[in-house]
Amino acid sequence: MDDREKDYTNDPKEEQTGEIEKRQEQKEQETEEKYEKVCYMCRRPESKAGPMITMPGNICLCRDCMQKAFDSIGSSGMDFSKIQNMPYMNLNMNDFFQNIPENIEIPKKQKIKKKSQKAAALTMQDIPAPHMIKAKLDEYVIGQEQAKKVMSVAVYNHYKRALVDWKKEAEEDGITIEKSNILMVGPTGSGKTYLVKTLARLLDVPLAIADATSLTEAGYIGDDIESVVSKLLAAADNDVERAERGIIFIDEIDKIAKKKETNTRDVSGESVQQELLKLLEGSIVEVPVGSNQKNAMTPTATVNTDNILFICGGAFPDLENIIKERLTKKSTMGFNSSLKDSLDQEADLFQYVTNDDLRAFGMIPEFLGRLPVTVTLKPLDKEMLVRILKEPKNAIIKQYEKLLAMDEVKLVFEEDALSWIAEEAIQRKTGARALRAILEEFMLDIMYEIPKDPNIGSVVITRPYLEKTGGPMIQMRGM
Repeated sequence: MDDREKDYTNDPKEEQTGEIEKRQEQKEQETEEKYEKVCYMCRRPESKAGPMITMPGNICLCRDCMQKAFDSIGSSGMDFSKIQNMPYMNLNMNDFFQNIPENIEIPKKQKIKKKSQKAAALTMQDIPAPHMIKAKLDEYVIGQEQAKKVMSVAVYNHYKRALVDWKKEAEEDGITIEKSNILMVGPTGSGKTYLVKTLARLLDVPLAIADATSLTEAGYIGDDIESVVSKLLAAADNDVERAERGIIFIDEIDKIAKKKETNTRDVSGESVQQELLKLLEGSIVEVPVGSNQKNAMTPTATVNTDNILFICGGAFPDLENIIKERLTKKSTMGFNSSLKDSLDQEADLFQYVTNDDLRAFGMIPEFLGRLPVTVTLKPLDKEMLVRILKEPKNAIIKQYEKLLAMDEVKLVFEEDALSWIAEEAIQRKTGARALRAILEEFMLDIMYEIPKDPNIGSVVITRPYLEKTGGPMIQMRGM
């Protein structure tokens, strides 16, 4: 048969090409099904905001944001009939979802992965007993035994209150369980934020960490009080029901203390404490979704803060002097006298703190009354710092060991070296934060030089190397 009359319909190359294209289309379709569109304005996914409108330029808008855009343009008196070739001019939003082009490809940055299934509701069986919570905290947090014990009980009691319909039970027996918000007092670097982060991870509940220094009274430049709830809603993937069982940690709470001897309006101090009262006690607030600022284009959600656990933490500098002054008010003469310098050597004065001391510091009584549980953290001594270096599951030493293990190099720290690092951290007076700073400084040259020579088998960090009087002990492979 002539080659020009040859039948190519059963050409194996064409069949193979067709199968490859079919597999590629199937793979693209499966990938597309894993993602959902996100509104360009409010950042809500399709599962929350409903079907999206795909605009030219690969921009997706939800029904609410598109309607608000038309409302704002229409209120300005613009005549749409004078605009030539303006797409999507029908203000009836129900017609928007008909005849939408399907061939517009949306970049993945405007998509998020779909959730496989809705997260199961939290039940009492999901909340471990206090001793189990503390045992889990012991794996990550060294020391602070009293603080871990108090927080374990407070969190357990809070979720018992949150997961039981206490309002209905209060109508039956007349007993109302009050909220047990927590105030954490401790020096910088003692583990306040780390303790809260670990607690939220163990309970698998959404956590929002806010900085009190950025909060101001409503109407002034800065974040409004509701922004802390908005952060929690974002951490819960805009799931209001899940956010209402979450934890909000407000750090640097001592920075909103009442200013002394001021004649101007204290918009970032006492005013912030007063506006926080409604959130701490429990109220229904409207917060913006996908943004920290309210405006006409941002959708809002209603969140009930009644079952949200608030934890406030701060270093409270100079609070020790207030405590010391109160404790040494006794007579300095006679048999029951106490020496003025008897507490100068006391390392942990925070354990004697009372509400009167906090009021003298600048916290208003109404604010302290809504934080009934006070947790004090001890300053870290040399022994605790050494244990922090090597004992927790996520210890800093273990992190460096893992990094060098990827290069097949064994890293060892001598005990004298660990003691030197702890002593240096105490001198820097920044708590556990100083440990990583010191290690980063001395591990820089090692992490830079080790990958150069593939024959290095192990590195031993010695005290002379840290004191800059010697070098690390390096052993080659096969020796």
